[in-house]
Amino acid sequence: MKKTVKNACVLAGTLAVIALSIWGPEALARYRDAGVLNEIHAQTVEGEQEGYRYSLSRNEKLYLLSQCLNSQTLPRSEQNSLLFDEAEEGVLQNVGGSYAFVINHQGPSGKEITEEKIYEACNEGLAALKEAGILPDSVKEVKAADYEAELYSAIDVLEPRNNVSVWQMSLSESRQNADKSNRLMDAYIDADSGKLYEFYVRTPLSWDQIDPDAIIESWQNYLGLEAPQEYANDNPLSETTPYYKKYVFDGMDDGYTVVTVGFYEGISELFLKISK
Repeated sequence: MKKTVKNACVLAGTLAVIALSIWGPEALARYRDAGVLNEIHAQTVEGEQEGYRYSLSRNEKLYLLSQCLNSQTLPRSEQNSLLFDEAEEGVLQNVGGSYAFVINHQGPSGKEITEEKIYEACNEGLAALKEAGILPDSVKEVKAADYEAELYSAIDVLEPRNNVSVWQMSLSESRQNADKSNRLMDAYIDADSGKLYEFYVRTPLSWDQIDPDAIIESWQNYLGLEAPQEYANDNPLSETTPYYKKYVFDGMDDGYTVVTVGFYEGISELFLKISK
């Protein structure tokens, strides 16, 4: 009798093991699925556009933009176009290299200032520069009817995650014959913050009324940059005006950015530029 009971127990155990091996995995899968299906679960992944938010310091962003601007052959001012002769054009020639400054045909990604908002952002930037004493109060606000805005991407080609998006704001060609006094002529504006990196503005000021050191200090604080140094190795052929002063900001990978505060006397144009 005991042997029969023992055999029955062994048989029952064997059948249980067989059943578990057959239906166990399926039951376990159903149990796991029940905790996943019909519920929302968040998971952090690095998508294709994750590089857009690659962290760059303000000094690094300034350096990257300056290198990309220097890689193109575009005079940054009407005065540059008029005064550079063929012998001097080498200063503006495309230097190529590992930097690209290209039109962003895809438009704002949703993280950047839109075309509808960039004029408002530009006016806020101009107001901030006036409050900081960089620009006189007489400078007029920009209007969509008078200006053209184009979104650009400044990219380190060898390390594409290093990139900066900027809006270029320029007085429309249809307004070139209009009164340009107290007008913003050209500017590069950070597409995230709305801060003005580089600008050319017609003002009623003369060079004697302009304090480059005060302007660069206020602009540095406005952008949140580390303190600059004075530019020691000045090349008189680098500018088409005798009225300017240069400064050096630390960049990235031991590089540096040269920032120029200057003035074109004939057209009363104050400029602050980060490109050659």
